[in-house]
Amino acid sequence: MDLFEKKMKDDGLSDAAIAAFRLNYEGLVSGKSLFLPESTIEPIEEIPKLEDMKEPTDDALDKLLAKTAVCKLNGGLGTSMGLEKAKSLLTVKDGNTFLDLIALQVKHMRKTFKSHVRFLLMNSFSTSEDTKEFLSKDHGDILKEKDIELVQNKSPKVNAKTLEPALFPENPALEWCPPGHGDLYAALLGSGMLDRLLEDGIEYLFVSNSDNLGATMDLKLLEYFATSSKEFVMEVAERTAVDKKGGHLCKSKEDNKMLLREAAQCLDEDEKDFQDITKHKFFNTNNLWIRLSGLKKAMEKEGGLLPLALIKNSKTIDPRNKKTEKVFQLETAMGAAISCFDDSGAVVVPRTRFAPVKSCNDIFVLRSDAFEVTEDSRVVLKAPQTPVIKLDDDHYKMVDQMEALVEESPSLIQCKSLKVKGAVKFLKGVKIVGDVEIINSGKEVAELTSGTYKDTTIEL
Repeated sequence: MDLFEKKMKDDGLSDAAIAAFRLNYEGLVSGKSLFLPESTIEPIEEIPKLEDMKEPTDDALDKLLAKTAVCKLNGGLGTSMGLEKAKSLLTVKDGNTFLDLIALQVKHMRKTFKSHVRFLLMNSFSTSEDTKEFLSKDHGDILKEKDIELVQNKSPKVNAKTLEPALFPENPALEWCPPGHGDLYAALLGSGMLDRLLEDGIEYLFVSNSDNLGATMDLKLLEYFATSSKEFVMEVAERTAVDKKGGHLCKSKEDNKMLLREAAQCLDEDEKDFQDITKHKFFNTNNLWIRLSGLKKAMEKEGGLLPLALIKNSKTIDPRNKKTEKVFQLETAMGAAISCFDDSGAVVVPRTRFAPVKSCNDIFVLRSDAFEVTEDSRVVLKAPQTPVIKLDDDHYKMVDQMEALVEESPSLIQCKSLKVKGAVKFLKGVKIVGDVEIINSGKEVAELTSGTYKDTTIEL
């Protein structure tokens, strides 16, 4: 561990970042199981619902908002979609990027509530400069605000053979990796921002991902959280068939504390139970409410960190070259903190508060008329149901590939599902209704011309 500590100190990382990495590294070398067996957990049956909660009174609202900050996690690059800049700089709707919509949401919230709700972005070493440059053009007022940026730490990659710091002299930047969004807590403490927020009277922090356009400040949730004794509340949604492979909420048989079990923590023999959505009913939306005084207390109790469950990712040191040295990237998830507080909980929220963009399928449907931008800059479903889109990964996986094949977004407001095989270029005036499959078996790009296509399979 001494070599890692020296490497991190030499790079200017905080004591909190080093302490968090040390805990992860000790978990790696200890040989301790990283799994959460079904035999050690129980399902959670009843959770309070957002729909049953009340908004704060006008008198209470001003005081609550003065104590509240909103944090958007903005560390992702969207490399799986071929992006080399911050994912939040991707144009998502009506010419607006994620970051545009987030900035507009913040401005609308402040105007509506007549309160200057604090806002901060958690950038990574990969997204910081791009984000600040973008904000300076159209949202310079936000960029000038106090403590607008919290920068995620970075972790040394671990040589999979020697368990020492991985070295890559030809590109030393590849010796480092993001530590996962569980780093939020170490970044808050190590940067001094946790103390500064508390000194400024900020008690409640609402955190969500920048690519989740459904996650906006909700007054019912704020009222519930503020008037409860809870130090940490996770927004969860009910699992459906499409969520069965993702993580779920549960509780420990040992101490009855809530836990988050990710797919990487599931034993092979427990997979059936893991995917049983009638048993484990709730998943984490990654929208979190944190009482900052409780966070400070919990971290002080553990010597300046939160003991989050370790996630070990096996990679090559150069992710684009599978022949390079094998490494471990040690990460944590911020939702795992639900088990680190004396008083934590969850709230069931509607699916509308969970609208992440993970692939070009999501971008394709968001840019269509199936979604619209509201007055407060939220992107919401306008169609009766969310169209299920499956584009051919060979031709639409990367954003630039998809954009080259879409002259104009087709109308999807009446679409139930759309499946595309092969390279199909959508020309202007295309309307998809019901369930449609489009197939191009040829090697050349085929064009889908203007017209309405309803409940049909088309071979071009």
